[in-house]
Amino acid sequence: MLIETPGFFDLQVNGFAGVDFNQLDLSADRVSEAIGVMRTTGVTRLLPTLITSSLEHFAASARVLSRLGDPAIAGIHMEGPYISPEDGARGAHPREHVRPASIDDFKRRQEAANGRIALVTMAAEVPEATTLIEHMVESGVRVALGHTAATPLQIVDALAAGATMATHLGNGCAQLLPRHPNVIWELLAADAVFASLIVDGHHLPPSTVKAMVRAKDPRWSILVTDAIAAAASPPGEYRIGGTIGILREDGRVSLPGTPYLAGSSLTMDRAVGNAVRFTGLAIDRILPMASTIPAAYIGQSTAGTIKADWNPHTRELRVLHV
Repeated sequence: MLIETPGFFDLQVNGFAGVDFNQLDLSADRVSEAIGVMRTTGVTRLLPTLITSSLEHFAASARVLSRLGDPAIAGIHMEGPYISPEDGARGAHPREHVRPASIDDFKRRQEAANGRIALVTMAAEVPEATTLIEHMVESGVRVALGHTAATPLQIVDALAAGATMATHLGNGCAQLLPRHPNVIWELLAADAVFASLIVDGHHLPPSTVKAMVRAKDPRWSILVTDAIAAAASPPGEYRIGGTIGILREDGRVSLPGTPYLAGSSLTMDRAVGNAVRFTGLAIDRILPMASTIPAAYIGQSTAGTIKADWNPHTRELRVLHV
């Protein structure tokens, strides 16, 4: 079945097709190569994502990304460094660069990024969290909560300060949580909060995706890939900044010797098919979660139109033309 849909908009891409956006020697040519391959999967706009690192490391990558001038780059997603230092909640982010929230530090990073930081993921419980959230929101930056071990009250305070999204809900938290209350329930129940989801079958089980989308509603749900350089690449060893991730044959990317994931190898066309398969929803309910909903959330528009072949039996989407 042939379908047409607005171009996909991915709010969280750490790298793609062998290119790590967090590498110190990142070049404009390499970024353009990755964007070109991403386009074949239907992604026409994205937020390249820079994870927790030193100011100097962040600035080196941010300068390249912000000066490229490619219209596909809608801004930069800064994930960290104001996150939980705890194992599990911290995920693949290097502990040595985790730090408390700081308006001064954020200003320095925003300056290095030419003002292109559009989304920041941070933990609700870090010192001075609400002060920084209020500052960023006043400057037009969207704030998401993630990589957090916050209490319900800390989450309530962060939302009141202006946070409006949960980054990869169900991930970036402790391996073991109290039945209730916990950070997942609190963010899932917050009516005015969008939830981004990594629907690769590794980050969240199908039943969890189904329950989350039902509870949050598709209109408040966003598909992200959280892709690293392993996406659209063969199994092997890939880096995200200074961290090594191992891509297995089944598509899982994990930190060696640990149960922790290190981003994903997911592509957005596969995410759409998986979301239909996991939730049981029609594809026309899922497609906006990969395009117009994330675009509207970040205050921007989609670009271009995708022509694709949709197989309703296998739930597979094959991009034909962008």
